Amino acid sequence: MDLQLDQHVLIVTGGSGGLGLATAECLVAEGARVVVSGRSQERVDAAVRRLGDDRAEGMVADNADPRTPSRLVAAARTRWGRLDGALISVGGPPAGGSLAMEDQEWRDSFESVFLGAVRLLRVVGEELPEGGSLAVVLSSSVRAPLAGLGISNGLRPGLAMVAKELADQLGPRGVRVNGLMPARIETDRVLSLDAGAPDPAAARAAAERSIPLGRYGRPEEFGRVAAFVLSPAASYLSGVMLPVDGGMLRGL
Repeated sequence: MDLQLDQHVLIVTGGSGGLGLATAECLVAEGARVVVSGRSQERVDAAVRRLGDDRAEGMVADNADPRTPSRLVAAARTRWGRLDGALISVGGPPAGGSLAMEDQEWRDSFESVFLGAVRLLRVVGEELPEGGSLAVVLSSSVRAPLAGLGISNGLRPGLAMVAKELADQLGPRGVRVNGLMPARIETDRVLSLDAGAPDPAAARAAAERSIPLGRYGRPEEFGRVAAFVLSPAASYLSGVMLPVDGGMLRGL
């Protein structure tokens, strides 16, 4: 299938690693140009080299910074003269149950995970032309709480509802908004969560038993789904919260 992404320009926050970088690789392979952001200059530079500096622009940026959305939009327009969409990916909040998390950890996570993502959705969404597309990386915690991830359980469902509501607001302009809900994808974040268990191998084995496909997903498997959702090939898909979880979520 041709995703019709040739020459399209997309922003990928968190694009210096993990699910963001995997998505950027799929977008570039389909002919798109990307602006990738991350908080480490070294990692951003490495991502640009990997993607190809003729197809990728890198920027050090923190989603919690109110200036980040406008800087990313400007980078896309300055380098390539257009902007067609964005994948909004944020780092996971600190691990720990809700009773264990202090107020400041909730505040800091709200600024980056929730408000930072909402600001990006709002600012970038207003800049997109007809046919534009936004996708926000959420979590299976939108539909079912995850043990030991109280802040994620609290913030992700609210962010999903904001994305759903923005699909209503931006839809009349021909701009689509969707959410992606990964579960156990083999990223550094998930591996670090497993490593924090008393028996990491047993924790992974138990998690794999809960997945009908019997294994963790690979980042590129998520990236291919994200690239499709962002692409014109998915032109009638909006307001959807799509699990990318190997069947782990049992609800409809």
